[in-house]
Amino acid sequence: MTISSEQRALRSLRPLPNLIFASRWLQLPLYLGLIVAQTVYVWLFWQELYFLLLAAMGNSEALNHVIEAVTAEGVKRPTKLDETVIMLVVLGLIDVVMISNLLIMVIVGGYETFVSRLRLEGHPDQPEWLSHVNASVLKVKLATAIIGISSIHLLKTFINAAVYD
Repeated sequence: MTISSEQRALRSLRPLPNLIFASRWLQLPLYLGLIVAQTVYVWLFWQELYFLLLAAMGNSEALNHVIEAVTAEGVKRPTKLDETVIMLVVLGLIDVVMISNLLIMVIVGGYETFVSRLRLEGHPDQPEWLSHVNASVLKVKLATAIIGISSIHLLKTFINAAVYD
């Protein structure tokens, strides 16, 4: 059996497509890094919630921490835990949750779309959107999450609007 020159050319190019296809695994360390970032956000969330609870129970150091975290430079600092301070802390917590959701979408959706299948079919905890995830669906979900996160930041800026006059 003789091999034509066309078949030889195709075989000699075979390692290149294999290398290109295998290069998708270079994204794995990036997704692992995002998981570490997710862990930092979880730590931040619990830390801020802890300080809010301590401040609500009258701890003055925790109150100072909370007020410092939510008050912009140049704004008169409140002296007690009032509704505005609580609202700003809660908005910060919501912001952390929304960024965390964004990270999950990028990690799970990106891995599933670009690296390898997760093979979660039939798993009771599989997110509904994961069954039909593709690059377009992922972009829309990410854009929606970014709009929500931006809205939280805009609301915080609006509340501290006196600083920007």
